[in-house]
Amino acid sequence: MKVEVKELLDAGVHFGHLTRKWDPNMAPYIYMERNGIHIINLYKTAAKIEETSQALHKIAASGKKILFVATKKQAKDIVAEKAGAVTMPYITERWPGGMLTNFVTIRKAVKKMAMIDKMKKDGTFLTLSKKERLQVDRLRAKLEKNLGSIADMTRLPGALFVVDIKREHIAIKEAQKLNIPIFAMVDTNSDPREVDYVIPANDDASKSIEKVLSLVTAAVAEGLSERKSDKSEKEEGDDENEVKAPKKSAAKKAVAVADEEE
Repeated sequence: MKVEVKELLDAGVHFGHLTRKWDPNMAPYIYMERNGIHIINLYKTAAKIEETSQALHKIAASGKKILFVATKKQAKDIVAEKAGAVTMPYITERWPGGMLTNFVTIRKAVKKMAMIDKMKKDGTFLTLSKKERLQVDRLRAKLEKNLGSIADMTRLPGALFVVDIKREHIAIKEAQKLNIPIFAMVDTNSDPREVDYVIPANDDASKSIEKVLSLVTAAVAEGLSERKSDKSEKEEGDDENEVKAPKKSAAKKAVAVADEEE
């Protein structure tokens, strides 16, 4: 996957933070300073996007989920759209504390949501009083808002992709505790040592976020289609083996019969 530096430039990926707000650990990724703002070296960004894309492609192809996290206003809708398009879970509302470290409790809440849906389908919901129905509806709406996008995540994710690691520090800490690899867009005001795969980029402008997310989710999509074709090839192989198997056992029977006759 080749990333064009001009595309990143057009999307404003190179604009960092004010120089006085910088994190010195980002120095290797900074190209220069202009009008009190740090400018990110886009050649390094392009290389890092390619590296990240390869790793995410592998994770998606292995069948593991990648959890996308972005609760800031400029990123929420973009992340929901891009992650949703490749059927990956995402958190765009407040990060539920213990989302990873206390995953069992979070799964219980998701199951509660499924239980309410079942009640509505089988008619149990209608047997409740008006007040109870209102309470259940409110609970369902709250759960949907916070956890709806991770309803299909039955086990811990294989990786985390974060936009703005300063803002999502709780998510970062939980992933670190569990040794879950962290991929992130890291601006000049953040410490890149917090994550495993750094994409030095402007994490404030929606155009920049959209550009980077488009590139990484394209790699995820490729990984998923690779997994799909591998699966169908395997199934075809299994079908062929099933057809061949009876012949083998028939041959064995013939040998057995011949032995008996002798």
